[in-house]
Parts: sequence; structure tokens; C-alpha cells
Amino acid sequence: MNKKWGLVVIAVFAMAMTSAQTLFTYGSYSTDAKDFLRAFNKNNTVTTANKAKAMRNYLDLYIASRLKIREAYNRGYDTLTQIKNDIDNLRSQIIENYLNDPATSDKLLKEAFQRSQKDIHVAHIFISYKNNVGVVDSAAAQSRAKEVYEKLKKGGDFSSLAQEYSSDATAKTNKGDIGWVTVFTLPYEFENVVYSTLPGKFSSPYRSKIGIHFFKNLGERKAVGKIKVAQILLAFPPNTDDATKKRMASLADSLYQRLLKGDDMAKLASEYSNDYVSAASGGVLPDFGVGQYDPDFEKVVFALSKNGEISKPFLTSHGYHIVKRISAKPVVTDPNNKANMDELKAQVNLSDRMLSARNAVIEKGLKQVAIKRYPYSDKELMMLADSLLDNRPMGSAVSITKTTPLFSVGDQLLTVNDYITYAQAWRFKPDGTGVRPFQQVMDGFVRYKAEEYYRSHLEDFNSDFRYQMNEFKDGNLFFEIMQQEVWGKAQTDTAALEAYYEKNKSRYNWKQSADAVIFFCGDESSAKTLYEKIKKDPAAWKTISDAMGEKVVADSSRYEFEQIPNGSKVPLRAGLVTTPLKNKADGTVSFAYLLKIYPANMPRNYTEAKGLVISDYQNELERQWVAELKKKYPVKIDEKVFQQIAK
Repeated sequence: MNKKWGLVVIAVFAMAMTSAQTLFTYGSYSTDAKDFLRAFNKNNTVTTANKAKAMRNYLDLYIASRLKIREAYNRGYDTLTQIKNDIDNLRSQIIENYLNDPATSDKLLKEAFQRSQKDIHVAHIFISYKNNVGVVDSAAAQSRAKEVYEKLKKGGDFSSLAQEYSSDATAKTNKGDIGWVTVFTLPYEFENVVYSTLPGKFSSPYRSKIGIHFFKNLGERKAVGKIKVAQILLAFPPNTDDATKKRMASLADSLYQRLLKGDDMAKLASEYSNDYVSAASGGVLPDFGVGQYDPDFEKVVFALSKNGEISKPFLTSHGYHIVKRISAKPVVTDPNNKANMDELKAQVNLSDRMLSARNAVIEKGLKQVAIKRYPYSDKELMMLADSLLDNRPMGSAVSITKTTPLFSVGDQLLTVNDYITYAQAWRFKPDGTGVRPFQQVMDGFVRYKAEEYYRSHLEDFNSDFRYQMNEFKDGNLFFEIMQQEVWGKAQTDTAALEAYYEKNKSRYNWKQSADAVIFFCGDESSAKTLYEKIKKDPAAWKTISDAMGEKVVADSSRYEFEQIPNGSKVPLRAGLVTTPLKNKADGTVSFAYLLKIYPANMPRNYTEAKGLVISDYQNELERQWVAELKKKYPVKIDEKVFQQIAK
């Protein structure tokens, strides 16, 4: 091995060994170097030159925080209802993030982007497991599906077969044509079938929970993206008579002619449209892509080639429509477009396809869950389960009871009664054709309990999740005990604050200061307008600023010079209106009008000094308390370990 790289490997190995060692103890408790380093690296940005000094300073703060948090635990603050509720709420909010496999999530995102680049024209034949009277008959469904498949393979016309066989009532009229679809239009399981079917080809039978499906790819095109339109809908129910339909058609034509002559679409929509939601906004529909509305509606809408173009009245199953194109948003073709990828990622995370990412994590996790089977007879368990589940007498005596242990998951013991509870809900087949085999139900029970245990004990299996939860919990305990021991006392003990002020009066003197009004403006334009008016008539500052409403906030008080915004850095004097100064962080602008100047070292009275007194008194209380905690939990630092990590 090269000597140089050999030394690097040795150093890295030594650091890894050191980080796993105890850095300090406090009483009977200890903290590893790795936990300290994780906190230090998260909260500090230092150069190599001052790393050791920064680390030493942070160590003092870190030890003090661990002492306070340990005291909170020992007082039982972690059992307080509010603390427990806060922790449970956070856990429920973030756990799904840790149950998604990053590699699978990234794969799904890339897949969604690729699929978003094209639209597919789809036809569909659906064979329901339920027969015409609503009774589940999966055997009959499979027989019908087999007939369809054989006819398709022999060149049978897909649309004719859809009309003849499909359980979807609309297939009688649309011949199975469900229009154009794109990514996220269909449930993920169907989307996968559609996007894996070549143009002009049909899929193999696909079995879902409700039936058997065939899809045909009627054609593909570059994705059309999204469109925004306004519409007038003259709706009528399916059983409307021909005379009424004719009157509707005549009205639609007259409205179309008025639009061509320049009448306002929004006004006519609010007056005539039966789509009351869009009518309230001038007929405007939210942006939409393919597969979201009636295919007949989308066919006309996406054929509009320019903004402002108005369609002739056209008929769908909902009634007569007149549509005006407002804008179009082409599909983004650049995979490096962050805004688009972020939007796709959000859709992926909310879609049913994330189940595959979660399953990938859970499959890995289940391998880490300790499952121990106890001795029992499968035959006796089946007999007892059948008796309890079907409420019938036992055929013969068995040695097991409801309390007999079956297996353990981690530290959780599962009994016959737990199995019975699960089987009551999950023993039946989803298609309603009877019960599952015993072993299938048992396997499902074991997996269900293992997954449940994995989720509820994720801290034991995922160090990042454990760290985030512990960090949040410790933070809540820290806040609670600081409120009890420091902040609350300093805020409410008026006598102690006044006594502290009297004892330390010499600390509380003004630097050079001024009575001033500081104006805070939301933007540069408002600041410029206000500044010019105030400069012309400073005495009328209140009337002027009030007239500008919420754009301006004026705050009058005594300020030290360093607190006063002064864009041009000119010497401060009474009567001066300082040059506006822009805050780079948020874009706000501020300037000041100075009323009176005070020299440095003037004493602050108690009211003027109160904020500073509270802060100093809090620091004093905290210092005294930490000293007491160090007596209760004596601290010992392993300097060898510290020197190693501080290099």
C-alpha cells in the first residue's frame, strides 16, 4: 500500500474508533463523541485554524444542555401530556419520509418525467368480477375475459368487443375509447400497463381488485401539456326531450354569435352558464391536462390553436359548450428544470405509486425484525380458529387456548386471540369468493404484525429517524425546563429584577442616543414616496405615515445611534431625516427622523433598562442553576478523546 494513503486510512479508522468512544460523563450518564460531533457540525461553521477553540467553546454549551435535558427527564417532564402529544404529532408527520426508499423515489420521479413527455390514446375493456345482478362470480368473469382475449388474438375488433363484453356502461356508446391520458391520469397499476403497450397493440389481461382489464394503445403524440379556458355550459339531464335540446342548441348558437361580435365571455358565462362554479369566476376553469374531462370536451379544447380563439357550440353528454382558450402551458422537456421536477416530485409523493417506494423500505426493515415462533400445532390452531370464527363447536379437544402464544415480534408477544382478531377482518378473499387458505392468512398476520412493529419501533432501525426524534424531544424538554427554571422566573419575579437592577445600575447606561421615529416600508417605492414627503414636512410625520396605511410602520422611541438606519452614514443630529437603508435579507427599507440627541453614558432608569435587566438576570439564574446541576451530575471529560476529534 502507498505510505501516504496508508496513513490516511489509519487516520480515518482512528477517527471512526474515537467517535464511538465516550467523550464525557455526567453522573452515571455518558455522551459519545459521535453525538457531540453531530451536534457541533450541525450548528457550527468553522475553519481548520479555529476548529479546536470553537469545539471547546461549544463543548461547554453542549454539556450544559445535556445536564438540563437530563434533569428534565429525571423530573418526568417526558411524561407530560403536552410533550407526549407534540412528539406523537411530529412522529406522524415525518415517519412517511423515512419509509420511502430514496433510490426507488428517484426512479419513480424519472419515470414520471419520461411518461409526462407523451400522451397515449387509450381504449379499455373491463370485465367485472360481479355479474349482472351484483353477485361476485370470478369464475364467470375469467371465462368472459378468456373469450375476449382469444378473439383479440385472432384479430377481433377491440371497439366491437368493448361494446359486447365490457362491464363499463359507457362502452356501449364510446366503444371503450376513454380518450387521451398522460402520467398521473390513471391509477398507477393501469398506467404501467398502458405505457408498456405499444401503439396499435393491446395488453394481456390485467387483474385488479374489481375485475379484469384489457387496454389498447390507439396512438401516441407529444404531450400537449396544460390549458386554461373559459366556458359557457348549457347543461341538460340525459332524459331531456328533443324540443328542449333544440332550444338549448339555438341559445348556444346565439351566444356564440354574440361572442364573435365582441360580447364579454365572463359576463355571458355568469349570466347563462349552468356550470355554477366556473360561472362565478367568469367561466374560467383551472388549468388542466388530458384525461381530466370528458374526451369529447377535451378533443375540442385542445384543438384550439391560439389564445382568444372561441370554439363553435359543441355537444357532450353534459350539454352544449362554448369554450374560449385563455392560455396554454407546454409540457416541460428539460429534466434539469427544477421547478417542474419539484412539481412532479410532489405529485409522485402524493400518488399511489409511492407504495412501491414504501414497500422497498419495509421489505428491508422486515429482515431486521426479530420474529420467534413458539411451539404449537397448526392443525389445532385451525380447528380452534374455525370454531371461534364460525361460532361452531369443536370437533375434538385441543391443547391450545386463546392465550396460547404463537410467536413474538421484537418484544411483543402475539397469541391465538391476536390471530383470531386479525382473521376476522382479513380471512375473506377480496373478490368475495370465500375464505383464504389458513397459511395465507397466517402469513399475512405475521407480516402485518412485523410491519406494525417496524413502524412503531423505527427509532431502533433507522439512526437518522432516531436522531431527529430525539433532537425534537430533547428540544421540547429543554424548553420546558428552561421555562420553569430560568425564563419564567426572570419574567415574573419583579422584586428580584428590581433588586438585580439596583445592584448592577452601573451596567445600564445609554450609549450616544436619540429620540427618533423609525419608518419601516415594505418596498423601495413606498419608502421613496414617504421619504420625500417627510423631508419636506418632518413635523407632520404621523399624518403622512398614517395616510400610507399598511405600507408603512412608524415606531417612535429612544434609540442608540447604532440602532438607527442611516443609509448615507452622515453624522446624526436633531431634525435630520436619514437616507433610506434597504434590508438585503427581506427587501424592506427603513429610515429615521431624529427629534433629540443625547450624549453617551446617561443612566437608564429601570423601565428603560428592563429588557436588558431581564436578559442579564436570566443569564445569572442559568449560571447558578448549571453550577448546581454540575454538583448533582459531576462532569468528567476524556481529554484524549476530545483532542483526537478536535484535530
